[in-house]
Amino acid sequence: MHTPSLAEYMERIYRADWPGVGEMMLASARKLASMGADFLICPDNTIHQALPYVMPRSPLPWLHIAEVVAAEAAARGYRRVGLTGTRWLMEGPVYAKELLRPTAAEREEINRIIMDELVYGEFKPAAVAYFQRVFDRMKGAGCDAVVLGCTEIPLLMNDANSPLPTLDSTRVLARAALRRAVG
Repeated sequence: MHTPSLAEYMERIYRADWPGVGEMMLASARKLASMGADFLICPDNTIHQALPYVMPRSPLPWLHIAEVVAAEAAARGYRRVGLTGTRWLMEGPVYAKELLRPTAAEREEINRIIMDELVYGEFKPAAVAYFQRVFDRMKGAGCDAVVLGCTEIPLLMNDANSPLPTLDSTRVLARAALRRAVG
């Protein structure tokens, strides 16, 4: 495991410097390759937006979080899936366009909850209620599951308190990495 600080990544993400994010990922990839890693994962969904800058020069193969989540959704028989995460993730190309995104106002509020509350360890009942309303609206729009596309969202939401079955992207990626490592 090698992780530069989130602040260093965010400095680049706020500037939409995805090549710069990619350089940070490549530096980690090279370090992990020199330590004997066989493959790489990144549990941060948003940062996957930089993978196109990484893959051509990466010393090792990567498991792509959106690909393993899509495979898990298909294996569970989900046909219409919603997506939540940071605004960069929900508005970006990491996940397939077919996934239902929250409305613009919902994306802003979800991003605010993530960046202003969850990353600081603040878990408020109002945030849970907000996610539940968004998930309920997605359910009404035909979704049969929702991707928790941010490492912090599962700190609030799970199958027990969600109106939709959840796909915890970090957990799904970890399980896929374990299968690959022992398989």
